[in-house]
Amino acid sequence: MPWKGIVNRAFTPTQFADYVAGLTFSLWRPQFVVLHNTGAPTLAQWRAGPTTPQQRILNLEHFYRDTQGWSAGPHLFVADDFIWAFTPLTTSGVHSPSWNAVSWGVEMVGDYAQEDFDQGPGAAVAANTVFALATLHTALSLDPQELRFHKEDTKTTHDCPGPNVDKDDMIARIEAAMGGDHPLGGTSVG
Repeated sequence: MPWKGIVNRAFTPTQFADYVAGLTFSLWRPQFVVLHNTGAPTLAQWRAGPTTPQQRILNLEHFYRDTQGWSAGPHLFVADDFIWAFTPLTTSGVHSPSWNAVSWGVEMVGDYAQEDFDQGPGAAVAANTVFALATLHTALSLDPQELRFHKEDTKTTHDCPGPNVDKDDMIARIEAAMGGDHPLGGTSVG
């Protein structure tokens, strides 16, 4: 299957909401979101790496396309500073064996078996992730209760997004963001 290409754009949360609001979902509509963590790179490696974040995204493209031989990768990479669009949100990605065709894949930068998710840069990743997920759920009127963790896929063999990420807490935070002053205002797009 041919490579689907990548977006390779970094967004602040508000810019991301504007970006999603401008998309049209006519050919493919996901049913839910699957949440992941990168593991490698860790958040510390991402922040201290010798290359720019833009180059890291190109390196990830090389990994998924050339090393793995996949047709796509996850849809988003969420770091402490930006929300990175990777595989276009309007097409299926490759991220979870059982759910690629029916879900968005969102990777949080970090290893949340080792790194803190409640303070410092990890807390910033969590906040950006909540915003991104609230944006996606709002855009297509998806129920945050349907959020899945990668480790819930029976074809997955590792604890992703890591034991430091609590699913009930993430869902509650997404629901709160959707009910608050979210830029999309609870309306769906496309």
